[in-house]
Amino acid sequence: MDFDAIVVGSGMSGGWAAKELCERGLKVLVIERGQHVEHGADYNDMQEVWEVENRGRIPEEELDEHYQVQRGCYALNTANKHLFVKDSDHPYETPEGKPFAWLRGYHLGGRSLLWARHSYRWSEMDFEANKKDGYGVDWPIRYGDLAPWYDHVERFAGITGEKMGLAHLPDGEFQPAMPLNCAESDFKSHIEENYPGRTLIMGRIAHLTQPTQEQQSLGRGSCQYRDLCYRGCSFGAYFSALSATLPAAERTGNLTVVTDAIGHSVVYDPSTGKASGVRVVDYHTKEGRTYTARMVFLCASAIGSALVMLNSTSERFPNGIANRSGALGRHLMDHISGIRAGGIYPGHEDQYYSGKRPGGFYIPRYRNLPGQEEENFVRGFGIQGGIGRMNWSRAGGRPGIGAELKESLRTPGAWRVGLSGFGEMLPDPNNRVSLHPNKVDKWGIPLPVIDCAYGENEMKIVERCKADIVAMLESAGVQNIEVGGDPAPPGYGIHEMGTARMGRDPSTSVLNGWNQAHDVPNLFVTDGACMTSSACQNPSLTYMAVTARAANHAADLLQEGVL
Repeated sequence: MDFDAIVVGSGMSGGWAAKELCERGLKVLVIERGQHVEHGADYNDMQEVWEVENRGRIPEEELDEHYQVQRGCYALNTANKHLFVKDSDHPYETPEGKPFAWLRGYHLGGRSLLWARHSYRWSEMDFEANKKDGYGVDWPIRYGDLAPWYDHVERFAGITGEKMGLAHLPDGEFQPAMPLNCAESDFKSHIEENYPGRTLIMGRIAHLTQPTQEQQSLGRGSCQYRDLCYRGCSFGAYFSALSATLPAAERTGNLTVVTDAIGHSVVYDPSTGKASGVRVVDYHTKEGRTYTARMVFLCASAIGSALVMLNSTSERFPNGIANRSGALGRHLMDHISGIRAGGIYPGHEDQYYSGKRPGGFYIPRYRNLPGQEEENFVRGFGIQGGIGRMNWSRAGGRPGIGAELKESLRTPGAWRVGLSGFGEMLPDPNNRVSLHPNKVDKWGIPLPVIDCAYGENEMKIVERCKADIVAMLESAGVQNIEVGGDPAPPGYGIHEMGTARMGRDPSTSVLNGWNQAHDVPNLFVTDGACMTSSACQNPSLTYMAVTARAANHAADLLQEGVL
């Protein structure tokens, strides 16, 4: 064998798999389908806004030609467009009338360079939900199984937050929280006084406010409050695979990284019943090659990993490796997003704040909690938001000319509040990703077909969440309230999950409670594909925890001679 382990994907989950396996002494190959990106050197985070090409705006003709889907991401601009795929090079298909926005970054570090960094634990309620209400299959793990691994990844990654004692949003190992500003503190008081059971907290985000010695040893420093995170962070202040996990893996001497190598399929050895390696296609030459290893970790994203598995056919697995259940590619989920409203927040005209804080506040789920009266929908939603003063960059319509206009632009504008809901999407076997039967991409790999839509429960969540947001704004005296329209199509939450779900029964799930394929014991899947439900919290912290847990279990099995 060439390596002890192959990790396909180098982002949120792939970086963690590489780190944990390398630190256990395994020789690890990380395969990344995209380009090499150098931490710091390949970011544009040191440019001022006036130094960025076109002030960050990409010409319409370029968006129309190359970024038809990616343009829907709030973060895309000229400073970081090299971190987004060109849709023209990486097409996929959706059924008519069922749009899905697959927002991607193919490069070393993956979407860990582009995420919004909100990091919340899931609770016992979330892991029990499927069993209690009958949607989906029961998770094979509970909060207690992940709790020590949440501790582990939080300490290493660096999560800011405040301990609140909420059972449905467990506390973690936090660095000091970033403060709310005066208007946000006022809004917090209003919400908690007028809506018993609702809590507003500063978002728990993956930024360093008090770096540990270990974090400093990796070259990471405190957040500089620049709010340029979507360009990458040369200070390493926010957690990414490039700033943290991959450097930790590299310093062991056990890591090998190959970029521009597109994962084609997992090689299955019928004589052993195990995976023996991974086939790749070179991005530039389009030539194929195979790497071998004693185990394989798929961390290429919920859709990416499912596609690799579906393309891994053999006599035993004609419909994709480890797909005896038929669940592979199905139960695709994303968080319901685009539920928003905002307006002008009253008061505090004589106050301002320092710096550009890189994250907002969070109102954790408050409906359908244990002991509450049930709603007309199952599961729930959380709300993210922020309040800030409008400034010159957002005052394009302000009247005036010459010195008078310049002087007015030096005066802070009104306080503006924005709230955005994120709702839970139920697992549905009809929401799926599959391979096109006769169309292939330029590397000869079948095109993805993504068929996904919200159901009745999701739309009831949208209705309730939107009504709650508007009611909270109105009761706080917010003026000129603007309410968003329909929710964004699936995909815009950028939290794809569920295509190779964990479960207790091999006939209804792909993976066991250790993220291990039921039918291929040395194949592990630890990205969003493994998720059995979606909860309503941002899922990245849970990806990290399940990956660290699975990687250490796999290392134990390898050392025991089981694999």
